[in-house]
Amino acid sequence: MAGLSIAIANSISSNYVGVSTPSYDPDAQAFFIAEGAAGVTLSDTEKAAINDLVVNLKAANIWTNMKGLYPFIGTTATSQKFNLKNPADTNAAYRLSFVGGWTHSSNGALPNGTNAYANTFLSTSAIGLNSGHISYYSRTNNTTVSCEVGGGNPSPDSYTLLELRNGSALGAFRYNNGVAQNQVAIADTRGFFIGTRTASNVIKLFRNNTNIINGSAASNATSVFSQYIAAYNGSNTAFAYSNRQCAFASIGTGLTDTEAANFYTAVQNFQTTLGRQV
Repeated sequence: MAGLSIAIANSISSNYVGVSTPSYDPDAQAFFIAEGAAGVTLSDTEKAAINDLVVNLKAANIWTNMKGLYPFIGTTATSQKFNLKNPADTNAAYRLSFVGGWTHSSNGALPNGTNAYANTFLSTSAIGLNSGHISYYSRTNNTTVSCEVGGGNPSPDSYTLLELRNGSALGAFRYNNGVAQNQVAIADTRGFFIGTRTASNVIKLFRNNTNIINGSAASNATSVFSQYIAAYNGSNTAFAYSNRQCAFASIGTGLTDTEAANFYTAVQNFQTTLGRQV
């Protein structure tokens, strides 16, 4: 019997000769541990995509720009709620709380456009007045009037939002703005949109690595109201619901043109690995 056990052990050992366990970045590994603790099993492809994303953001020196980093990985609300930058399951860690009707799949999270949004618990008061960004990777092209990320208050005027199609049939971006905003015609609402403010009078919007807004709307004030994904948070009231599938979103400090370009490359590579790029 002992001889049989040794033979089996030797056979198992021989089957794993030359096989190594993947080496993951510590921040990616922390994310995997959080997912596992929540009962989520990520595939090797999903883990590789997340790990490469973290490594690429760090190599581009933009990992530190991120406060809320939402890769929408997996196929459930549980797997897609975690903040890659801080994967604790708490409001203070800015993990997402999904409200209303969402459809979660390997392609991301699809809001129903009527009552769905995700609370990030992250406000611009936690980031700053003259430096900030928000991003949204949309996999849907439509003409719905909606807000993809946003939140703010009217007193003092502080409006932060990314709209791929507003009531004027234009895309718009604000970050701690007063009344003024910058707008642009957007023919296709698919792609990776990055809105960024890098100074009190410098505000830009990029779509798929192309600068489509180069504005000067002044910053006015920060807001204590958290940013919602797939709706606008107006003083803790959601409206302007989106029905565009989200495959990635982020909130953090401002990005230069070069940083925005590197961010697009890293996120597009991430989506391509998962087979859901547009």
